[in-house]
Amino acid sequence: MAMKIGVEEFKERVGKGINDSFMRGAVAGAQDSMGTRRLSAAEELGNWEDWRSHGEEIRKHVLENLDYYLEQLSDNVAKRGGHVFFASTAEEANDYIRGVVASKNAKKVVKAKSMVTEEIHLNSCLEQAGCEVIETDLGEYILQIDDHDPPSHIVVPALHKNKEQIRDVFTDKLGYQKTSKPEELAGHARETLRQDFLTADIGITGCNFAVAETGSFSLVTNEGNADLVTSLPKTQITVMGMERLVPTFEEMEVLVSLLTRSAVGQKLTSYITVLTGPREELDVDGPEEFHLVIVDNGRSKILGTEFQSVLQCIRCAACINVCPVYRHVGGHSYGSIYSGPIGAVLSPLLGGYEDYKELPYASTLCGACTEVCPVKIPLHELLHKHRQEIVEKEGKAPISEKLAMKAFGLGAASPALYKIGSKLAPAAMNPFTNGDKISNGPGPLKAWTEIREFPAPNKERFRDWFNNREKGGNQS
Repeated sequence: MAMKIGVEEFKERVGKGINDSFMRGAVAGAQDSMGTRRLSAAEELGNWEDWRSHGEEIRKHVLENLDYYLEQLSDNVAKRGGHVFFASTAEEANDYIRGVVASKNAKKVVKAKSMVTEEIHLNSCLEQAGCEVIETDLGEYILQIDDHDPPSHIVVPALHKNKEQIRDVFTDKLGYQKTSKPEELAGHARETLRQDFLTADIGITGCNFAVAETGSFSLVTNEGNADLVTSLPKTQITVMGMERLVPTFEEMEVLVSLLTRSAVGQKLTSYITVLTGPREELDVDGPEEFHLVIVDNGRSKILGTEFQSVLQCIRCAACINVCPVYRHVGGHSYGSIYSGPIGAVLSPLLGGYEDYKELPYASTLCGACTEVCPVKIPLHELLHKHRQEIVEKEGKAPISEKLAMKAFGLGAASPALYKIGSKLAPAAMNPFTNGDKISNGPGPLKAWTEIREFPAPNKERFRDWFNNREKGGNQS
C-alpha cells in the first residue's frame, strides 16, 4: 500500500512511541522552539489573520477550478519543451518514471526532499529496477543510510534522532571518524554527496507550488541541494500532487510567505527556487530534458466531498508542531508518511479506513491544529467527520463499543433503567477503582485505562445532590 510505513498494529506503534523517552524529548523540544519562532514570524509580518484568510481564499479557488489550472499548467510546460504525465495511481507514476530512467539507461538518481515520492514509494521502485537512488536532503539522507528509516515529520524527517545517533550511523555506514558536532557531520555528508551530484544521470524533485500561468514550479529549501539536483543532471523529473499549484506568481508569493513562517518560523528559507522547463539556448545550466509527473493517487475522490478542504494543505507541518498527541507518540505511530493532525485526516482518505481507521481517534479534538493552520483547514472538524464516517457509514467501530453504546442507549432511553444503572455504577466499578480514578477498567474501558486513568462514578448522583440541596434550601 502506497504511503504506508511498517506492518505493526496501531497499538504496538503507539506503545513504542510512548516508551521512547528520547524521541518524546526531541519532539517536545522541537515543537516548543518551532512554535515560538512561528509566533514571532507571524507577529512580525502583521495582520496574520488577514494573511491566513487570503491563503485560504487562494487554495479554495484553485481547488474549485482545478481542472482549468491543471490544463493551463500542462499546456505551458509543453510549450517550453517539457513532458507532462498525469498519473491516476502511485503505480502509474512509478511506471512512468521507471520508463524515463530506463530510456536514459540511468544508473544513478539524485533526489531532493519530496513527500509525494515518499507517498508513492518511488525509491524502492527504482531500486528494484537496478537504479541507485540517493536522497540529498540531509535529514532524508540520514534516514536512507540508516536502513531506510521512514521520516517522522513532514518538514524535519529525522526529528527522532540526535546528533550522537547520527554520528553512529555515519560511522557504521560511511566510515566516519569525527565527532558528533553538527558542522562536522554536515561537512562529511556534503563531501560524500558532492560526487553523486556530479555523476548522477537523473535528478528528481518534488514541488512546493507549480505556477499555472508560466508552467514553472517552485522549491522551498534551506540546504541548496535541490538546486544541484535540478541544475547538474541532464534529465530532471518533478513529481507533484495534483493540488499543489497556484494561478500566478502573485499567489505563490503569498503562500510561500505563509509556508516559511508556519513551517520553520523564517521570513524566507535560504533558497526559494523557481524553474521552468528544460535548459534554453542562453541558460548556463539546467536539464536538457524535463518531465512533470502530476499525481492523483486518490486526491480526485476527495474533491467535491466534505473533506475537500484537506487538499488546501501546503505541507508546513504547523499542525504537527502544536499537536499534543504527536508530542507523546511521535510520527512513526501514525503508520503513514503523513503524520500528525494532517496525517490523521489525509491518510484515511488516500489509504482507506482499513489501514487508518484509528488515526481520527488519535486526537484530543482540542482545535490547536485548526488554529495554527495558515490556510484555515478545519482539521479538528474533519477528524470528527471521519469518526462519524467510521461509525455510521463504514460500520467499523469495535463490537465491544457497539454493544456498550447500544446498552447505554437502551438505559438512557428509560428513566427507570437509568436511575437503577446510575445507582449501581459506583458499586459495579468499585473493584477497578483506586481513589477517584479507574486505572484498570473492564471491557471498552480497558484500552483507555491502559494509557490514562478514567474518572470513577461518584457515589452521590447529581440528581440526589441537587434534590438534597433543594430540600435544605426550602427548610432554611
